Amino acid sequence: MDPCLTLLAVCCKHHSSCYSFIHKLLIYDTCILHFLFQFEGRKYCEHDFQMLFAPCCHQCGEFIIGRVIKAMNSSWHPDCFCCDLCQAVLAEVGFVKNAGRHLCRPCHDREKAHSLGKYICQKCQAIVDDIPLIFKNDPYHPDHFNCSNCGKELTAEARELRGELYCLPCHDKLGVPICGACRRPIEGRVVNAMGKQWHVEHFVCAKCEKPFLGHRHYERKGLAYCETHYNQLFGEVCYHCNRVIEGDVVSALNKAWCVKCFGCSTCNSKLTLKDRFVEMDLKPVCKHCYERVPDELKRRLSKQDPKDMRKKKMPICL
Repeated sequence: MDPCLTLLAVCCKHHSSCYSFIHKLLIYDTCILHFLFQFEGRKYCEHDFQMLFAPCCHQCGEFIIGRVIKAMNSSWHPDCFCCDLCQAVLAEVGFVKNAGRHLCRPCHDREKAHSLGKYICQKCQAIVDDIPLIFKNDPYHPDHFNCSNCGKELTAEARELRGELYCLPCHDKLGVPICGACRRPIEGRVVNAMGKQWHVEHFVCAKCEKPFLGHRHYERKGLAYCETHYNQLFGEVCYHCNRVIEGDVVSALNKAWCVKCFGCSTCNSKLTLKDRFVEMDLKPVCKHCYERVPDELKRRLSKQDPKDMRKKKMPICL
């Protein structure tokens, strides 16, 4: 027992007239009744010994006979004192206090790394203070590995290819394309876009992050967007219907139009940039309607800048 226990000035009274002390057993009429405990020269039956001296385990609530673990201001059976997260027994390995919990060292390091936004090395289980080396989707200290080609100790810039790790110079000599998003080798299908190469699943819309998977994308300032979000963020508003234009944009008369909305403002016939039209009251008028315009009005229009009389073509937005 723990030598710090204080002996009370009593001894066992329940069996004081009927026991003999033989091999730490309480004997009565040749029958073994209880274990007998001796403490500082006094003998106690199990019941009295527990009541007087035995601490209660914080985990199971039972009396502790034998080795006692003192921790967290409580007493524990050795097998009951476990990590609060993984339930590993802590009696032989020690523990770390963490936010009122008793944790094993690996769990403590994981909790600390999570709070600091860092990784845990999957080889040595220590916190990775600098940039980790990602190998088979797990983080490691880079110095645990060497280049599969030249044998040099690796850094976080190492590249994985077909299950092997290479330093950057050796990897570049292999001629494998590098994904523009994750900076890792592309072993399967390659997407060539925006002057870079991409994993299929990594070439995504900058807004919704959904892969394009072969669908049309729209570029702006070095970023790719799906049609929906490009129109929401940067799309032109149709002069006629006042809605964001989805799809191709007709640019004419310094305005933007939906393809279906671009037409003669007089007869409502549909126009394309291949048709002849003139500007009247800041709106397009087809050739046939213009021919019916009074001559006096035509003369006034003819005095305007000749550039205003021509249809104005602008490239269709992408």
